[in-house]
Amino acid sequence: MAYEVKVKLRAPWRVGVDVGGTFTDLVAQDADGRMVVAKVPSVPTDPSQGVLDAVTAAAGQAGLSVQSFLQGCDGFVHGSTIATNTLLEGKGARVGLLTTEGFRDSVEIRRGLRENQWDHRTPFPPVLVPRYLRLPVRGRIAADGTEVAPVELDDVASAVDVFRAEGVEAVAICLINSFANPAHERAVAQAVRAANDAWPLSVSSDVMPIVGEYERGSTTVVNAYVAPRVIPYLRALDATLRDLGLPGGLLLVQSNGGIASVAQLEGRPVNLALSGPAGGVGALKLFGRATGSTDLLSMEIGGTSCDVMLMSDGEVATTDSLMVAGYHLSTPATDIHTVGAGGGTIAGVDRGGMLFVGPGGAGARPGPACYGFGNPEPTVTDALLVLGRLRPGPYAGGAVSLNLNLARAALKSAIGDKLGLSEEQSAVGIIRLLERNLLNAVERISIERGIDPRRFTLLAAGGAGPMHGASVGRALGCRRVYVPRAAGAFCALGMLHTDVRQDWVRVFAGEMETTSAETLAQSFDEMEAGARRMLHAEGFPPARQRLMRALDLRYPGQQSSLRVEIERTFDAAAVRSRFEAQHQRLFGHIQPGGRIVIVGLRVAGIGQVEARDPQTPAPRAGTPASLGTRRTYIDEASGWMDTQVYKGVDLGPGHRVAGPAIIEEMTTTVFVGAGDTLTVDAAGNFDIALAP
Repeated sequence: MAYEVKVKLRAPWRVGVDVGGTFTDLVAQDADGRMVVAKVPSVPTDPSQGVLDAVTAAAGQAGLSVQSFLQGCDGFVHGSTIATNTLLEGKGARVGLLTTEGFRDSVEIRRGLRENQWDHRTPFPPVLVPRYLRLPVRGRIAADGTEVAPVELDDVASAVDVFRAEGVEAVAICLINSFANPAHERAVAQAVRAANDAWPLSVSSDVMPIVGEYERGSTTVVNAYVAPRVIPYLRALDATLRDLGLPGGLLLVQSNGGIASVAQLEGRPVNLALSGPAGGVGALKLFGRATGSTDLLSMEIGGTSCDVMLMSDGEVATTDSLMVAGYHLSTPATDIHTVGAGGGTIAGVDRGGMLFVGPGGAGARPGPACYGFGNPEPTVTDALLVLGRLRPGPYAGGAVSLNLNLARAALKSAIGDKLGLSEEQSAVGIIRLLERNLLNAVERISIERGIDPRRFTLLAAGGAGPMHGASVGRALGCRRVYVPRAAGAFCALGMLHTDVRQDWVRVFAGEMETTSAETLAQSFDEMEAGARRMLHAEGFPPARQRLMRALDLRYPGQQSSLRVEIERTFDAAAVRSRFEAQHQRLFGHIQPGGRIVIVGLRVAGIGQVEARDPQTPAPRAGTPASLGTRRTYIDEASGWMDTQVYKGVDLGPGHRVAGPAIIEEMTTTVFVGAGDTLTVDAAGNFDIALAP
């Protein structure tokens, strides 16, 4: 539903929409930097409905019809969770796999490694393609790209007959060594299309041409598995928005933190695996400018999960290896660590009599017990309500209402009666355990990467993040916590500041010291030509195009590689220095003077979107007036205290608030600890100096 605030927008404006597990967030920012923020309940059975509901709410805030609102938009960016949810729920397509004879079981054998080396009992997730649909094709390409044996297309014809009989909906093609020579894969793909052009095809040399039969095969199979679910959804939403008045096409946030059109992603929907949270990349860059810091740790907590990202020296960490629902994906992605810790995370007592919090959640429906939609299990939101950190009554702009009695009853029956605790004690236990999980999540992406979090500013975002930012920041040793005014729509806001991006990958084999700069330049120039064509087609002139080059490097015999960005002029000594610094930080050692091999080349083609920072509010003088006090549990040392409560709209640049305090904003609630000081900065956001 819309907030009862009318904002007059000046065209054109941009729109970012993030579909979360509990809420769908929308932010529109106009040519003058004025913003409209809308938050509506997500519709898990039809995510597009949540998008349209958010558009309707935002249009109402701006005093416009839906048609006028969309017609004034010069960029509509959507973070979609449908690819991830398809994997999590196991509701993808029936896939047939064509692979080189003798390799049909590589996707089931995997690497023989487990995420948790101490857990030998939990089974791997079911293979997405059963063995009888993994069919061999004779023929062989050698590792150097030469043909050992010609491809047998009669095998393809036989496989197509099986696929038809078994009701296959999509086909994946992954032949050995196709990264070196894709000719066999292309011949097989052509034969499949000739037999049935209705099947979506996923060809490994197009999806991700990398060394590693399992990684390439798993990524290609996942791409085929999600394609028939993701692509029709995106096409339908794109068509609906155009019919309603949107002049341009729908843009999607990719896992790499960049955006792309529906047409660009139709062949590679696997690139949407982290579509929603990757929108935070743009937000980190925006708030880096606002804070004047290039070192930020973001902790975005929504209704279902917590997503943690790190920006060091102005660059957001990236990775090429993801695990989603237990399936390996090799695709360029922002390095995001996610844990099941959100406002709707369910708490209880396990069979051993121990309190647990998560990872399961109550979702949008029924949601926390205090929502009154029939959930009897307590959640983090119920605990915060009982501790006085949340106010009973309308919440999230009136989307739901919080009932204190329902929260207390859930805590009593699920925890208090079993452990002999009061409702307040049960709530304190939930928050302590949750914040320990949050601390571990932030340490996973900082300390475990060899990075000291104490030099970073912790950016607390999401609807629930500002409730826990001060506590987690203190435990990390941070001196500062930054809370965006629109924290509850963090990723949606970030989408407005996200560049168009596509990544190109090419296998390369050679020793770094003996590879000539000319050889590398030739390969990079060929890759960059494709990047420039893509950016030109997307409407970016040369002045707004940026190309980045990188090498995948490793010591001989290593299984994994490190990505090192390079300048246009190749300098082996400088590249060695960067590689060794990264290796030392991650692994604690290097091989002084050791051989370094190049295993891959990378080019990122970036179309730079014009920067439009939000409008700066006018400074405020004097002391802000509070709404009064509320009895609130602060922490173990302070216990319960009468806490000043402020309305966010009453606070402007220049105002200072001493903790403990609570700031009630439209999309979030900010909790300021005892001894902390909150200042509203020039951008209108909340800057919390933590007590030593």
